[in-house]
Amino acid sequence: MAQTLDRAGVEEAATPARAARTREPRRTLPPEARRLVPVDVAPGRPNGPAPAGSAPEIDLFLEDIRDSKRLSENTLVAYGNDIRQFRAFLDRQGVEGWDTEPATVLQFVAWLKDQAYAPASLARKLAATRTFYGFLVKRGTLHTDPAARIGTPRVAPFTPRTLTPEEIQRLLAAPTGRHTVEALRDQAMFELLAATGMRVSEIVSLDVSDIDLAVPSVKCLGRGGRARTLPLEPRVLGPLQTYLQRGRILLARDPATPALFLNHRGDRLTRQGFWLVLKGYATDAGIDGTLTPHTLRHSFAAQMIGDGALLREVQQRLGHASISTTQMYRQATPPPTRQGNGTHLTIVR
Repeated sequence: MAQTLDRAGVEEAATPARAARTREPRRTLPPEARRLVPVDVAPGRPNGPAPAGSAPEIDLFLEDIRDSKRLSENTLVAYGNDIRQFRAFLDRQGVEGWDTEPATVLQFVAWLKDQAYAPASLARKLAATRTFYGFLVKRGTLHTDPAARIGTPRVAPFTPRTLTPEEIQRLLAAPTGRHTVEALRDQAMFELLAATGMRVSEIVSLDVSDIDLAVPSVKCLGRGGRARTLPLEPRVLGPLQTYLQRGRILLARDPATPALFLNHRGDRLTRQGFWLVLKGYATDAGIDGTLTPHTLRHSFAAQMIGDGALLREVQQRLGHASISTTQMYRQATPPPTRQGNGTHLTIVR
């Protein structure tokens, strides 16, 4: 249940918080963001100038896969960092340009293993390198592909982490202990995320016009520009209405701004901002271990399957392009947890 505050109460509670923000402590980037730091500026890695001609080729490659594969910005950043890391490795080997031997690519894979990269990360870096070399051959920069015959490392099946029903309830209740306008926003976001399984990038991209409280439903734009409309459960409507009527109106510096979820400056909340918010509430809720926005999405999907939903239905709700991606949730299905009256503790039906 959302914290009910009158306008004066919200403004009084919010004023000290806003005043304190004039001297915010430096925020630490989450692990996801730290992994996206370019290798040439990361501590302990070479930070000299890029070899002549290498940066334009990387940029052209990223533009090509952005247009042809319609990858997300996060994937593009990761691919760019992977190729720059390979470029730094070639520099240390004294290789000028991109023309090299398959043995050099294998040495790069061995070096990654020595750096204790996870198998999934190693596989992605090799995939990025092979895709890049394929691009160079296609455009005529190289005649042969040194990475073409190098196999992909075996990656163990990924089992997503999910929250227990009790942990979900504690997390959803955590914002009610903070009497601020941001808390009204946070409870609406968490309820919406947990009840729909949307990606955090989809949540922060929502506009007010995407919410239809009369139906009720929410429209979101997923990866590859695929749009879908998701139903909203009754329990989500209260927090959303409270935020729209008593929270967002105070956060919005410009009444014409279309964004649904705003930060304290009146701008659209970012993925980074959402992660920091979630991290704070996870501590309040006493949830151990690393909790990411995707954990709620995993929990939603696993519970749907646990409640008997067909895999195709879960795929449509999550916006997966391939049903093979959805199949991983069969491994993470939590056992039904019920109260004495026989009702589920989770918000998913």
